[in-house]
Amino acid sequence: MMLNIKKNRFYYILLSILIILSDQFTKHIIELNHTSYINKDLVFFSIEYVKNYGAAFNILNGNRIFLSTLSTIITLCLIYFILYKKKLDNLALLSYSFILAGTIGNGIERITKGYVIDFINLKFIDFPVFNIADISINIGLIIIIYGLIKNKR
Repeated sequence: MMLNIKKNRFYYILLSILIILSDQFTKHIIELNHTSYINKDLVFFSIEYVKNYGAAFNILNGNRIFLSTLSTIITLCLIYFILYKKKLDNLALLSYSFILAGTIGNGIERITKGYVIDFINLKFIDFPVFNIADISINIGLIIIIYGLIKNKR
């Protein structure tokens, strides 16, 4: 039984790893080619190279040590929850996996470079430029909210 639980949770860690790899790959491509991708218009969004020295929506700008420490703490807590917390349903595990991936994806850059590369700019709404890790964190938060609403019924 315990082996099945650990095996099941391995898939959630694998999901996080795949999202992290996608995030890092896209940021790497954008950084290497940002001069040719600047303001490249696609159907619903454009590619825009932005160095974000803060957190989401550039809040806490310039607080690298605080944000790096917070990112590390959140990462360690999420890994613990995914691997060892016994009473978690699949929805909670899924949400934690998405948040973990986003936290690690942005954390890698924040720790190694001092900034996070954002590059997705939505054309149809005035919204801050973001990246795959940001999308992953938001998907995780949406799943948590959905789970809370579902459990209240």
